Amino acid sequence: CQCGHTAALAVHSCTSTAVTASLPEFRPERRLKAVLKKREYGPKYTQNNFITGVRAINEFCLKSSDLEQLRKIRRRSPHEDTEAFTVFLRSDVEAKSLEVWGSPEALARERKRRKEAEIEYRENLFRNQKLLKEYKDFLGDTKPRSSTAGMLLKGPGKVVMVAICINGLNFFFKLLAWVYTGSASMFSEAIHSLADTCNQALLALGISQSARTPDPSHPYGFTNMRYIASLISGVGIFMMGAGLSWYHGIMGLLHPQPMESLLWAYCILAGSLVSEGATLLVAINEIRRSARAKGLSFYQYVRLSRDPSTNVVLLEDAAAVLGVTLAATCMGLTSLTGNPYYDSLGSLGVGTLLGAVSAFLIYTNTEALLGRSINPEQLQRLTELLESDPVVRAIHDVKATDMGLSKVRFKAEVDFDGRVVTRSYLEKQDIEQLLQEIQQVKTLEELEAFMLKHGENVIDTLGAEVDRLEKELKQRNPDVRHVDLEIL
Repeated sequence: CQCGHTAALAVHSCTSTAVTASLPEFRPERRLKAVLKKREYGPKYTQNNFITGVRAINEFCLKSSDLEQLRKIRRRSPHEDTEAFTVFLRSDVEAKSLEVWGSPEALARERKRRKEAEIEYRENLFRNQKLLKEYKDFLGDTKPRSSTAGMLLKGPGKVVMVAICINGLNFFFKLLAWVYTGSASMFSEAIHSLADTCNQALLALGISQSARTPDPSHPYGFTNMRYIASLISGVGIFMMGAGLSWYHGIMGLLHPQPMESLLWAYCILAGSLVSEGATLLVAINEIRRSARAKGLSFYQYVRLSRDPSTNVVLLEDAAAVLGVTLAATCMGLTSLTGNPYYDSLGSLGVGTLLGAVSAFLIYTNTEALLGRSINPEQLQRLTELLESDPVVRAIHDVKATDMGLSKVRFKAEVDFDGRVVTRSYLEKQDIEQLLQEIQQVKTLEELEAFMLKHGENVIDTLGAEVDRLEKELKQRNPDVRHVDLEIL
């Protein structure tokens, strides 16, 4: 019956509930993941950084004798001329400075005192240099001739010095000829020679300044001083040479004046043509020799402004030879026809010639100072050298800048193959000893110590690989002086 069926269901339900309550609760098995506790690296962690002896002495007001008692650590040197150098733990240096000075306040006072003394020294530096020069003038300078003076006696410096002497003499004789004849073309030629002499003196100054050694304010040296001097020279040719020639030519057209006998003027122009031609040949031979050494044509070497000082002499002397020819032609037409307008047109022609030379010099030297890239073929060779190395997987953002005077700065972002770097490290290790160290690792602390030890060594190996690549780039490409490889 219906009542009996309901009672049976109730009994079955109670029985199932009792059985379920008596069984243990089933839960899926979970595996715990062992992880190291994340370490917070606060400012105090920098005490474990390394610091060089120079920084320890300067920043913590210590003496070299104070550092002898500290722990010395040999590290891979970032400099090419040293294999390794000594550093100290920053924490040791800080503790030693407190021991020497007694308190942080005393150390701060000493730092302040030294800073004030440094400022006072810089303020008196000019006065000290002036006094030193007076002592040298009085006692005599017995030091050997510096390399700066030597640069003016060979190569581009020799070309510039020869040009200064010849153009100075030309200016003197052309000026006498103008005073005697009153020729506008001769005046333009005199101004032309004066401008050349002044500009080449400026080039000599630029050459001497470019030989200065790098200092903290100019870490890449002073090689661009040649381009700066050449740029100023181009502006000087335009303002002083072309401007005055145009002015004198225009005034001759507006107010023509009869000229005296031109015999002496022709003689001086002939002598000027010979002397300017000799200087031009010296500049051409120097550029050919330098272009041959770089594997470039004569035109490419001049257009790229590889040697700005010799370029200026070449173009100025070429303009001088053409200017003398033009001036002599116009003066001859004036002599034959008696029309002074031809002479004034010669002055305008010389001014236009100087303007074209100055425009070329300004353009090429501006391009060089802006930091132009090297030629694509050379850049491709550098790129292929890096990509062919097993430790490099890819390179990105490659830049190679011509710093002037055959000095190239190369920069690239390099994706290193971590497996190759690690294998390079393992090849230098005792594998059996390394396996024993691994087998002795039982706890998380021991694992952390093991990984930290060998991880630091792998990073050192990566640094050594970077040094090797930089050295190979410089050896195979002598023009490359500075290499910056950034690790991706």
